[in-house]
Amino acid sequence: MTKAYDTYREDVAGRANVEDTPELVAYYEELAEADTAALWTVANKIEPWEPVSSSVPVLWRYADLRDKVLKSLELVSAEKAGRRVIYLNNPGRTDVAAAVGWLYSGLQVMKPGERASAHIHAASALRFIIEGQGAYTIVDGHKMTLGPNDFVLTPNGTWHEHAIAEDGTECIWQDGLDIPLTNALEANFYGVHKDLHQAVGYPVNDSTYRWAAPGMLPAGETWKNGYSPLFKYEWEPAYEALTRHAEASDGSPYDGILMNYVNPATGGHVMQTIGASMQLLRPGERTKAHRHTGSFLYHCAKGQGYSIINGKRFEWKEHDIFCVPSWAWHEHGNLSDSDDACLFCFNDMPVMEKLGFWREEAFGDNGGQQPVLS
Repeated sequence: MTKAYDTYREDVAGRANVEDTPELVAYYEELAEADTAALWTVANKIEPWEPVSSSVPVLWRYADLRDKVLKSLELVSAEKAGRRVIYLNNPGRTDVAAAVGWLYSGLQVMKPGERASAHIHAASALRFIIEGQGAYTIVDGHKMTLGPNDFVLTPNGTWHEHAIAEDGTECIWQDGLDIPLTNALEANFYGVHKDLHQAVGYPVNDSTYRWAAPGMLPAGETWKNGYSPLFKYEWEPAYEALTRHAEASDGSPYDGILMNYVNPATGGHVMQTIGASMQLLRPGERTKAHRHTGSFLYHCAKGQGYSIINGKRFEWKEHDIFCVPSWAWHEHGNLSDSDDACLFCFNDMPVMEKLGFWREEAFGDNGGQQPVLS
């Protein structure tokens, strides 16, 4: 069967519109023998009118996943698995094991007394703690204790390891990494610590004690790395900041009360390739729809609500995770009339901004809200 080369033709001025002929097909086959091809056969595909994401909106319900994640404790050891993780596999991105776009995510579980080996990689990583007690992480000798809804960095190029204290409980957290992006750029590295574990070289939680004071920086401290010196962003101060902001502002019509986690040394994103935020939806609040470039992965930290993504409604509650692909229309709503809802999010905004790819657009019809199609 003869291959069709004119699949992406468009009858629009300025776009490729070349119809196959026997002579052209023979020419294309001749080009292929030299590992070349004619641009006009793929130009409209590789230069779309607007972003076309291969990712699809997905909602991963924690109630459906929790038992499956815990079951892995019985089936595989932390030593053999390296990291005991059940990853989120977007149906449109299974080829690169991505949750959305070029972002990877999974649910990791450990039991009391376990300590994973220290390792290092070029990919940037984060943790969002879901449940359990006694978890801790060590990043380049900085040890930090972890609690539910804490947000933790393990930046690219840092030695890091995770563990649960002997007197702790089974712990589950969400991992987030830019592994697909790092691999797409053919820039990934991975190494295991020669001693399997690293020494703790600083007081426990020293990163928080030095860098987490709001509006203040430690005098005499210098920080030249591209990622934040604050490795742990605690839930309680983040929630307090949101509620105070809500008292002083109407917030965004598209995001409610939205606050970004920042590098305190620069005011910029927490890492070079991954940004993060926490947003609050007031009781009964429904945002207007918008779309933007970049891939976003949301985790419900508190409350319950829904999101409409490209006309499809997804209802979520605490610890459910959902994704918004690049250039997808989306809006959020709080289902409670008495309590607020909070969404943690990590995204690739730093990449979009640094490369000049960030674009945003409001939904102009129906009072700014999408019709629900399904």
